Amino acid sequence: MSDGDKYVKLVEWSDEDQCFIGSCPELFYGGCHGDDPRKVFDELCLIIDETAAIYHQEGKPLPSPLTGRGFVNAMQRIA
Repeated sequence: MSDGDKYVKLVEWSDEDQCFIGSCPELFYGGCHGDDPRKVFDELCLIIDETAAIYHQEGKPLPSPLTGRGFVNAMQRIA
């Protein structure tokens, strides 16, 4: 399991941009976009792994992943 596997990956349709947007709330928003949701997801996974590698190279700790109940609770606070 890579560090990136622990993070939430969102792919959602944007009416404004007329494409799918991929993001990882714990690390960044709007990381990639495209017409094919599967390709956006694959690209998002690569970007997350690259971002984790940069954190390691710079000696910075990765943000805590939002998983399970933590993610659901965070989303309920936003909604």
